[in-house]
Amino acid sequence: MSYAFAALMFSALLIGLATGHPLAFVLGGLGVIFGLFGWGSDSIMLIFVNSIFGVMNNYTLVAIPLFVLMANFLTASNIAEGLFDSMRYLLGRLRGGMGLTVIMVSTVFAACTGVVGASVITMGLLSIGALLNYGYDRRLIAGVVCAGGSLGILIPPSIMLVVMAATAQISVGKLFLACFTPGLLLAAGYAAYTLTICYRHPERGPALSEEELARVPIRQRILGSLVNLVPPVILILGVLGSIYTGTATPTEASGVGAFLALLMTFAYRRFSWKMLRDSVYDAAKTTGMCMAIMVGAAAFTSMFLGLGGDEVVKNMIAALGLGKWGIFCLMMAIVFILGCFLDWMGIVMIVLPIFLPLIRDMGFDMIWLIAVLATMLQTCFLTPPFGYALFYFKGIAPKEITTQEIYAGVIPFVIIIILAVILLTIFPNLVMWLPNLSKA
Repeated sequence: MSYAFAALMFSALLIGLATGHPLAFVLGGLGVIFGLFGWGSDSIMLIFVNSIFGVMNNYTLVAIPLFVLMANFLTASNIAEGLFDSMRYLLGRLRGGMGLTVIMVSTVFAACTGVVGASVITMGLLSIGALLNYGYDRRLIAGVVCAGGSLGILIPPSIMLVVMAATAQISVGKLFLACFTPGLLLAAGYAAYTLTICYRHPERGPALSEEELARVPIRQRILGSLVNLVPPVILILGVLGSIYTGTATPTEASGVGAFLALLMTFAYRRFSWKMLRDSVYDAAKTTGMCMAIMVGAAAFTSMFLGLGGDEVVKNMIAALGLGKWGIFCLMMAIVFILGCFLDWMGIVMIVLPIFLPLIRDMGFDMIWLIAVLATMLQTCFLTPPFGYALFYFKGIAPKEITTQEIYAGVIPFVIIIILAVILLTIFPNLVMWLPNLSKA
């Protein structure tokens, strides 16, 4: 493949995405078009069949519909509602206490769902009205809800981690465990920022009044928080505990999680046949979307690599003389920039197949690398102009919260993510200590 051919292929990809066409069809269509020119009609069918069959035959991907179904059941059970109501009174004496509550409940909810849309919308509906009533700064409201809700795609179980592990051909269980600490690190960073900004500027996140706190006795606050924590803890232990001990594969654990989440809809008296039908239908739509993109990406990357695109990329990067860590920083920078325009699926499907062959030869631990990359991918939900969490939030926010305030509110949290990536790079054991202990 010539440099001009590689440039033409990527230019066509960018044009296709910029014009608003679906990613799956852009990738698949370009794979077919350039394959016809590069290999001819007979050869490309064999290449496409082999590459796409490899995707469809990946047993790990069975976890995607089950984790999405688990998230749908949990959302229907309104499990976050009781926890939020209890904890906002428990932390109400603190400046920024309700903002801290949003982050803490989002973290717990993230460990049960793995779907950003469900987390952002659920937490937004629960908290936006209450935070506005108590006089919270609108930018801070947007920041804590969007950033907290986005943790659902990093803290396991997560469909993003399943797709990344399948693409990189690494253990899903070890990747789940590797991303647990980065997820908690981000949650701690968000909480620290919220408390600090509200301590320095009390008007941005005032504490609850004594009259308000007097309505709920301290014993009731503590008991309510503990009671509402029990179901999520059971679910987390059922899913991650079975993976950590090696008693179940991630795919099997996803089935356990979906079953436990279904039981919770009965326990919270939220089960209905309509809820079950809607949950299954939504899981089917999400799974179909993921698989369509993966099939299109398989067609694109197989043709790109089959025509020698990996050698072109290697030669171009080698000519830059960046070295091992320079290439790592280049990959992270590309992911960050693409995150302003694409969702995580598009970035994973474009970046990983191109960079992985190059990165594997440089001695990086692939579990660590993918975990750090997953942490950086948090920014794609928050970076303007196309951060998905921003659109989820805008869809449920009152008109008084402007788009400019939403953008301004998430910028500090994007900076926290970048600082966390730097910290995880300097101290890789923050990522690897738990996978190294695991039997998964």
